[in-house]
Amino acid sequence: MIALILRRLAALIPVLLGISLLTFLLIQLAPGDYLSQMEMDPSVSRESLEAMRQEFGLDRPAWQQYAIYLKNIVVDRDFGFSFSRRQPVITILFESLGNTLILSLAAALLTWLLAIPLGVLAAVRQHSWVDRLASGAGMIGLAIPEVFLALLLMLMAYKTGWFPVNGMRGLDHDSLSWFGQLLDIGHHLVLPALVLATVPLASRMRQMRANLLDVLRADYVTTARAKGLTERRVILRHALPNALNPLITLFGYTIGGLLSGSFLVENVMGWPGLGRVAIEALNTRDLYLVMGSVLMASTVLILGNLVADILLVISDPRIRHGASDG
Repeated sequence: MIALILRRLAALIPVLLGISLLTFLLIQLAPGDYLSQMEMDPSVSRESLEAMRQEFGLDRPAWQQYAIYLKNIVVDRDFGFSFSRRQPVITILFESLGNTLILSLAAALLTWLLAIPLGVLAAVRQHSWVDRLASGAGMIGLAIPEVFLALLLMLMAYKTGWFPVNGMRGLDHDSLSWFGQLLDIGHHLVLPALVLATVPLASRMRQMRANLLDVLRADYVTTARAKGLTERRVILRHALPNALNPLITLFGYTIGGLLSGSFLVENVMGWPGLGRVAIEALNTRDLYLVMGSVLMASTVLILGNLVADILLVISDPRIRHGASDG
């Protein structure tokens, strides 16, 4: 187990290095930079622009900018300075990443708490009205675009007043008690988490149903029934753990899907997370903030895949022994 974790963490370094290089090259290939828009403003003097270009290091060749960026990360643990926000990038990223993780974890919790029992119920009652209802809901969840669902729920919130239309906090958030602030954030969290969880919930529910149906036809399940075990015990003790293994391997992909989906949901529904920061940084050509956002999101995705591998090793004794031997 420890060897597996160390190998994956060691592989993290070249992967992030490649991601940072690719991101930097793509930004360099795009025309202009952060100061390009300011050059069109006649109130900004050429001397001021030149001073800012030197301050931000934009007057240097691209390879020097990238080399200085890597040096600052490795030696000083400094991710640079945001041109547009006039703040250290790491400060902006930690705040926005925390908000994104709140949204993604709430959506993941909603996904797994509903997908597994609904998938099991649909498989156990195959061809019943429960199965048909779950299958229909799953198809709708997979077919409806996230943008359309977000706008639909925002319209519902506006018409009914049941939920906030956008944002993460109310105007009176700071005046509330800590419990009131928690409830305020939770109230704002409901609709974005529901939108973000819809597609993975539908997908995981269908996969859980299919996996359990396959396992219920296996020989060892038939043998367990022949021994006189109750159907409930057969399902929970013998069939369900094996049906869950393929889903555990998809945990990392779920994290990745939630992170990428949160970029869209955050911008549509006004959630102040990493997605909004990245889009704003791209619009303003804020070089170091763009690179920091991409690196932070990539790190979370890779760590999510590592957690999925660890959970799979824990849940499957065969893989556990293979990892120990390796």
